[in-house]
Amino acid sequence: MPKRLLIVVHTPSPNTQALREAAERGARHPEIVGVEVTVKAPLETAPGDVLACDAILLGTTENLGYMAGLTKDVFDRCYYPVLEEKQGLPCALYVRAGHDGTGTRRAVETIVSGLRWRWAQEPLILRGEWQEGFVEQVEDLAMAMAAGLEAGVI
Repeated sequence: MPKRLLIVVHTPSPNTQALREAAERGARHPEIVGVEVTVKAPLETAPGDVLACDAILLGTTENLGYMAGLTKDVFDRCYYPVLEEKQGLPCALYVRAGHDGTGTRRAVETIVSGLRWRWAQEPLILRGEWQEGFVEQVEDLAMAMAAGLEAGVI
């Protein structure tokens, strides 16, 4: 039975859409065959999606020093329904931060700590002006998540 990686990404711009596509491309790398990948926007994500996954990758923008409201909405709707069932869920995060991303990272880390999820990798903060290198970084992050899940190391 394949492992399931859920990718939940907020994409309000062409650049963040490119990051979403990179995450999906990395997670669906042709050499990773034992992982089923589901990619959803925050408003499409329900508690059942989180309950059904074996790992989760979150992508959000930094909005006024905090995560995107739609990303927070996922946590608001899913927190209690998944709290007891998904403790220890491997997770990762990338933040498209126009500034430094510190507040966004801290806010997500606080919620993840409350959920008792565990970080598979350090959060990836994509700071400052847009750089094409962000796409490769997100692709690598997603590929590492999927490969780690397939190998059973996360």
